[in-house]
Amino acid sequence: MAPKPATPEPQGQVADAVRGNWVDRLAPPATRPYLRLSRADRPIGTWLLLLPCWMGLALAMLWDGRAGLSDLWIFVASALGAFLMRGAGCTWNDITDRKIDAAVERTRSRPIPSGQVSPTQAAAWMLAQALVALAILLTFNTAAILLGFLSLAPVAVYPFAKRFTWWPQVFLGIAFNWGALLAWTAHTGSLAPPAIVLYAAGIAWTLFYDTIYAHQDTEDDALIGVKSTARLFADRSPQWLQGFLIATVALMGLAVILATLPRSPASLALALLGPLAMGWHMQWQLRRLDTADPAVCMTLFRTNRDTGLIPLLFFAGAWFL
Repeated sequence: MAPKPATPEPQGQVADAVRGNWVDRLAPPATRPYLRLSRADRPIGTWLLLLPCWMGLALAMLWDGRAGLSDLWIFVASALGAFLMRGAGCTWNDITDRKIDAAVERTRSRPIPSGQVSPTQAAAWMLAQALVALAILLTFNTAAILLGFLSLAPVAVYPFAKRFTWWPQVFLGIAFNWGALLAWTAHTGSLAPPAIVLYAAGIAWTLFYDTIYAHQDTEDDALIGVKSTARLFADRSPQWLQGFLIATVALMGLAVILATLPRSPASLALALLGPLAMGWHMQWQLRRLDTADPAVCMTLFRTNRDTGLIPLLFFAGAWFL
């Protein structure tokens, strides 16, 4: 019997997209290049932008013991805003990196270097996403709105960081965890120490998962002169990642203590299990890490959605104690 012919890849599919994703299967063909610019076919980035928002909201609710319909809106608005701002940020990243992307095996299939959209079309799409996100932001209190505008600075700088520093992952962490500050402030009306410590924990977590992600491209990055913590750490990456793991757990644990001290000891104890369980999941990733295998790096990177959901479950449980 003749072998069954392989199913052809969808036209324009990005190399590192999840196979069989909804964009390639279901989206109208004319919209696919724009949804690919927004990474809608690669949802892990939206999760990694959203989870700090939900953590910030959860700790804020534990901090002051208040919960209402406005918090349900913050929860939903964070999800919508994360999708839109991740899309706008990734579009900006692809505009600025179009020449670099064309020189890297994993990224040359992205919409701009592959010719699916022009830089001008991409810029229009970026603006459209940002404007809708702005409309959502304007439903928050004044302090949260101001924080939202301030977040544009690290978003704008991040694509250029790999050109001038070995630590572009720090800039990504600054941008990707801003939602912890914003959601906390949307609930409480102002910043407080637990939110700032949680923000620092998120930056350490970003250094962990994005160093793993960056190991996919170390050879191409070296050829074209792009810097990353993966190239900087090289064979010492496991030791550095262990340090980021410890920093993440310690800082998140401190944020939990600061936020839940006014509550019962049982609530504090359950909430503290969140960062500990998160650290266990990060240790699980480290045991399976092979920095020389891009497929393993991508698989582990994607598991960080679950890494971030784990403490949220404990924070939610602590609310009821």
